Amino acid sequence: MLIGFFYALRDAKVPVTIKEFLTLLEALQRGVAAPSLDEFYYLARLSLVKDEAHFDRFDRAFGAFFHGVNAVFDEKADIPLDWLLKRFERELTPEQRAALDKLGYDKLQQRLEQLLKEQKERHEGGSKWIGTGGTSPFGNGGTNPEGIRIGGQGRNRTAVKVWEQRSYRDYDDERELGTRNIKVALRRLRRFARTGAAEELALDDTIRATASNAGYLDIRMQPERRNRIKVLMLLDVGGSMDDHIERVEELFSAARSEFKNMEFYYFHNCVYDHLWKNNRRRHSERFPTWDLLRTYPPDTRVIFVGDATMSPYEVLAPGGSVEYNNEEPGADWLARFTSTFPKFAWLNPEPEHLWQYRQSIAVIRQIMNNRMFPITLEGLERAMRLLSK
Repeated sequence: MLIGFFYALRDAKVPVTIKEFLTLLEALQRGVAAPSLDEFYYLARLSLVKDEAHFDRFDRAFGAFFHGVNAVFDEKADIPLDWLLKRFERELTPEQRAALDKLGYDKLQQRLEQLLKEQKERHEGGSKWIGTGGTSPFGNGGTNPEGIRIGGQGRNRTAVKVWEQRSYRDYDDERELGTRNIKVALRRLRRFARTGAAEELALDDTIRATASNAGYLDIRMQPERRNRIKVLMLLDVGGSMDDHIERVEELFSAARSEFKNMEFYYFHNCVYDHLWKNNRRRHSERFPTWDLLRTYPPDTRVIFVGDATMSPYEVLAPGGSVEYNNEEPGADWLARFTSTFPKFAWLNPEPEHLWQYRQSIAVIRQIMNNRMFPITLEGLERAMRLLSK
């Protein structure tokens, strides 16, 4: 069985070796881990994976081979698990959906606090209490134009807050591209300049000068070719961006290979007071956004990558983030980036013909001075042309 697991990891391009596999077998033989799938997962990852960059590939291969493990709800949660188990799914007509009212962000928070004090039992299919199904703005599995999702999985993507420990995975910068078009489009941004002391052999000039000198060697030197373009890429991750992972990974991989001087950070939905570089440690290793604004020079090209699809509160309201109570609205942070770095652009993987139906996209396009481009060959060429000026 474990031999099959070994080959599954190799098929997933996890660089595991025979020696590491034998180490795992020896650890199992000596009883290092308890006989449970969870314990085996951590032992196998510790033994077989030597680079955190391969954790996501290992997780996918492990889940596919062992058919996954259902997540267990925290037993210490304030809301009982039974309240959140979805037992039926209610479908509403377009007319019924249109009739539902939005409470507004502040009233949602106040109403949730009140329900947590009053509710004593499970509810399902209603319009008032915390539960599943129905049209209540609290719980999961139902329909409401503006609510707080508690547990479960997102379906309509209308929640203004999400009450759960969410995990995202890093984009893979080693993804094999199916096309070179993205690289070709990004290459428009590169501008080489000959600077510094003469350090390289100018082969063409040397041949030309030698020929003109009747065959006597005349060596010509030239300054080293250096890519002076500095790129800061800020990547939206998680939530609705899960629909665009493949396209964004292609873009990310191409950018890492094309831009020598490139840094990247992650955010979720909108930029706030901190960002992160590793999604597994996004709660423990955060980088203050102010540090980015003060560290990078003004000629840095800033590229935002995200679908800009969220509740407008997440951009315009303090505390609007779905994950925590941000003191300042995302719009303020976006404005600081656009004023600090004059050369910026937003790349959107969402099809351009759908932008008109997303209120948040209209808000962010206005903040970005309409510098939003689709992640298509034509869109990338327009964005790179703008950034290269």
